[in-house]
Amino acid sequence: MTVSTAYSVDQLLKMSQAQLDDLFRQSETGEFGTGDSSGTAIVLPGTPFSGLLAKLGYWLIWQGKVISPDGKRLKNKLTPFRIKAIAANVDKDISRLDGKECTLLDYSKTSFVAGFVRDEVRQVGPNTFLGIVYCWKIKTINFVLVFPEK
Repeated sequence: MTVSTAYSVDQLLKMSQAQLDDLFRQSETGEFGTGDSSGTAIVLPGTPFSGLLAKLGYWLIWQGKVISPDGKRLKNKLTPFRIKAIAANVDKDISRLDGKECTLLDYSKTSFVAGFVRDEVRQVGPNTFLGIVYCWKIKTINFVLVFPEK
């Protein structure tokens, strides 16, 4: 991890889109976690609404991802019932943002519902990863995954 500071979810929620993009560019792939992560969507970054939207999104829509023990597949935790659905393959690839290595969460071969989605992830702190969601090759929102300490 080339980033000299470890970032918390609260710090990331306060950043602007430009700051999030710069942090992603400065970060390395890191060792992506396994097991049950806690997720936070970052919508309208750097605005007074990002914290509220993150809380609403967490309770109503998306709570994170569960990564297989071998680190090669995942499922998202969805709805207030934390239903594990919408699978993706986990691999390394080149980021669309800056052409450097990232962890790729690829839904194209695993999901009829989200086959147009590509997530790119880099480590920004211990057990903490910043992600970018692309839909049909368009950069949409960011998210954070926090894994429990090993």
